[in-house]
Amino acid sequence: MITLIQAISSLKPTSGFAIRQDESIVWHDTEQTEPSRAEIDAEVIRLQAAYDALEYSRLRKAKYDLLNQDEMRYDDLVNNTTTWRDGIAAIKAAHPKP
Repeated sequence: MITLIQAISSLKPTSGFAIRQDESIVWHDTEQTEPSRAEIDAEVIRLQAAYDALEYSRLRKAKYDLLNQDEMRYDDLVNNTTTWRDGIAAIKAAHPKP
Protein backbone atom coordinates (compact mmCIF):
# COMPACT_ATOMS: atom_id res chain seq x y z
CA MET A 1 0.00 0.00 0.00
CA ILE A 2 1.44 3.34 -1.05
CA THR A 3 1.65 5.88 1.76
CA LEU A 4 1.22 9.64 1.87
CA ILE A 5 4.93 9.93 2.61
CA GLN A 6 5.80 7.99 -0.55
CA ALA A 7 3.42 10.07 -2.66
CA ILE A 8 4.67 13.42 -1.36
CA SER A 9 8.28 12.27 -1.69
CA SER A 10 7.56 11.30 -5.28
CA LEU A 11 5.99 14.68 -6.06
CA LYS A 12 8.52 16.78 -4.13
CA PRO A 13 11.64 14.62 -3.59
CA THR A 14 13.68 17.23 -1.72
CA SER A 15 10.89 18.71 0.37
CA GLY A 16 10.66 18.93 4.13
CA PHE A 17 7.38 17.85 5.68
CA ALA A 18 5.82 15.75 8.39
CA ILE A 19 2.64 13.70 8.55
CA ARG A 20 0.63 13.88 11.74
CA GLN A 21 -1.20 10.90 13.18
CA ASP A 22 -4.48 12.24 11.75
CA GLU A 23 -2.76 12.30 8.31
CA SER A 24 -2.61 16.09 8.18
CA ILE A 25 0.53 17.44 6.55
CA VAL A 26 2.90 19.91 8.18
CA TRP A 27 4.88 21.59 5.40
CA HIS A 28 8.36 22.71 6.47
CA ASP A 29 9.74 23.55 3.04
CA THR A 30 10.08 27.25 2.23
CA GLU A 31 11.45 26.65 -1.27
CA GLN A 32 8.71 24.42 -2.70
CA THR A 33 4.96 24.78 -2.61
CA GLU A 34 2.93 22.17 -0.80
CA PRO A 35 1.07 19.84 -3.18
CA SER A 36 -2.71 19.83 -2.87
CA ARG A 37 -4.48 16.85 -1.33
CA ALA A 38 -5.92 16.06 -4.79
CA GLU A 39 -2.39 15.98 -6.25
CA ILE A 40 -1.21 13.73 -3.43
CA ASP A 41 -4.20 11.39 -3.78
CA ALA A 42 -3.65 11.19 -7.55
CA GLU A 43 0.02 10.34 -6.95
CA VAL A 44 -0.94 7.61 -4.48
CA ILE A 45 -3.17 6.09 -7.17
CA ARG A 46 -0.45 6.40 -9.84
CA LEU A 47 2.24 4.87 -7.65
CA GLN A 48 -0.07 2.05 -6.53
CA ALA A 49 -0.93 1.24 -10.16
CA ALA A 50 2.78 1.17 -11.07
CA TYR A 51 3.48 -1.11 -8.09
CA ASP A 52 0.57 -3.41 -8.92
CA ALA A 53 1.64 -3.64 -12.57
CA LEU A 54 4.90 -5.27 -11.46
CA GLU A 55 3.32 -7.91 -9.23
CA TYR A 56 4.10 -10.63 -11.78
CA SER A 57 7.77 -9.70 -11.51
CA ARG A 58 7.81 -9.93 -7.72
CA LEU A 59 6.04 -13.31 -7.85
CA ARG A 60 8.50 -14.61 -10.44
CA LYS A 61 11.48 -13.43 -8.41
CA ALA A 62 10.22 -15.24 -5.32
CA LYS A 63 9.92 -18.47 -7.32
CA TYR A 64 13.28 -17.99 -9.07
CA ASP A 65 14.93 -17.56 -5.67
CA LEU A 66 13.68 -21.01 -4.64
CA LEU A 67 15.48 -22.67 -7.55
CA ASN A 68 19.09 -23.73 -7.29
CA GLN A 69 19.67 -22.38 -10.78
CA ASP A 70 23.43 -22.85 -11.02
CA GLU A 71 23.17 -26.50 -10.06
CA MET A 72 20.21 -27.00 -12.40
CA ARG A 73 22.15 -25.50 -15.34
CA TYR A 74 25.19 -27.62 -14.54
CA ASP A 75 23.10 -30.81 -14.26
CA ASP A 76 21.39 -29.98 -17.54
CA LEU A 77 24.77 -29.53 -19.21
CA VAL A 78 26.14 -32.80 -17.85
CA ASN A 79 22.96 -34.82 -18.37
CA ASN A 80 21.84 -33.16 -21.61
CA THR A 81 18.48 -32.25 -20.02
CA THR A 82 16.34 -29.10 -19.94
CA THR A 83 15.26 -29.06 -16.29
CA TRP A 84 16.39 -25.48 -15.67
CA ARG A 85 14.82 -24.15 -18.87
CA ASP A 86 11.59 -26.03 -18.13
CA GLY A 87 11.51 -24.67 -14.57
CA ILE A 88 11.96 -21.09 -15.74
CA ALA A 89 9.31 -21.54 -18.43
CA ALA A 90 6.86 -22.95 -15.86
CA ILE A 91 7.39 -19.94 -13.59
CA LYS A 92 6.88 -17.52 -16.48
CA ALA A 93 3.73 -19.38 -17.54
CA ALA A 94 2.36 -19.29 -13.98
CA HIS A 95 3.07 -15.56 -13.65
CA PRO A 96 2.79 -14.00 -17.13
CA LYS A 97 3.52 -10.40 -17.96
CA PRO A 98 0.28 -8.43 -18.30
